[in-house]
Amino acid sequence: MQRRKFIQQSSLAAGSLFIMKDLFAKPQGDIFGHNGMQYRFDKNWGVLTEKNPVKDCHEMVQDSKGNILLLTNETQNNILVYDKSGKLLNSWGHEFPGAHGLTILKQNGEDFLFITDTDKHQVYKTTIDGKILMTIDYPAETGVYAKKEAFVPTETTVLPNGEFYIADGYGSQYIIHYDANGKIINYFGGRGEGVEHLDNAHGIVVDTRKKEKTLLVTDRTRNCFKRFTMEGKFIEVIALPGACVCRPVINGNHLYAAVLRSPDLNTDASGFITILDKHNKVVSNIGGTKPEYVDGKLQTMKQAEKIFVHPHDVCVDDDQSIYVAQWNSSKVYPYKFTRV
Repeated sequence: MQRRKFIQQSSLAAGSLFIMKDLFAKPQGDIFGHNGMQYRFDKNWGVLTEKNPVKDCHEMVQDSKGNILLLTNETQNNILVYDKSGKLLNSWGHEFPGAHGLTILKQNGEDFLFITDTDKHQVYKTTIDGKILMTIDYPAETGVYAKKEAFVPTETTVLPNGEFYIADGYGSQYIIHYDANGKIINYFGGRGEGVEHLDNAHGIVVDTRKKEKTLLVTDRTRNCFKRFTMEGKFIEVIALPGACVCRPVINGNHLYAAVLRSPDLNTDASGFITILDKHNKVVSNIGGTKPEYVDGKLQTMKQAEKIFVHPHDVCVDDDQSIYVAQWNSSKVYPYKFTRV
């Protein structure tokens, strides 16, 4: 009887411990996404005090140390450097009022950044801590720009050898290819109605998922990405009906993009994160409708849960967690979504 009583009392004590653990456990957050690409939402990641404000949170990258860098057009601190838990490690930058695009180059054991400024009509290459190494002005030598105001760069993508491409997404819609020293090699695209032309060429990335590298360029107004050769020859359209996609982000075999909601764009189907597999088939939408294909054709996507206001960019870290920066969203700090 004493043994039975001891077991009963032990069980009650253990149960009480589990209950106490649950009572004091940190809230886990809701889960979003589809088809095995699901994520737990942390709305409070990266929230800071008024000492480190943000205005528009435009883009994010991960450096070689595993830290997460956020670009904001708040000139009190254009760059905020976090660890993956959301702790602020560093901040710098006061000279980029139109800070918009952020790309990282990892070369010879060092990290470098490319920053586009839509207000100053320039692109900058910097060290990881903000020293400006190169400034790119409007490409007058192309003959297609009469003045600097026609050049409003939104994004860059960089090759390992230092060559880079600039997407003039808010300007004349050209993609300009430069060598590592900032000399123009080529340009293509431009505003127009042909498949080789672009309208709101907001983002660009080198697609490394296949043996032959290609360029993916955003055609946001037309709700698609367009693929080009590295020399600028048009290859194909990746249609994303209902999705005003921002920049394409490659991680492993997947393609990620923020889908923006904006008064001057399609507002019926926006405000979520879309994820495509290596065949460029949409497999998951965070905050969006479940992707549906009918006779092989992707159906119109739209916002399903009101998680976001104006998601502008995603960063996928080495743990497959996703960080989301938002534009024109009441100065909200980035959100984190942990893969489950």
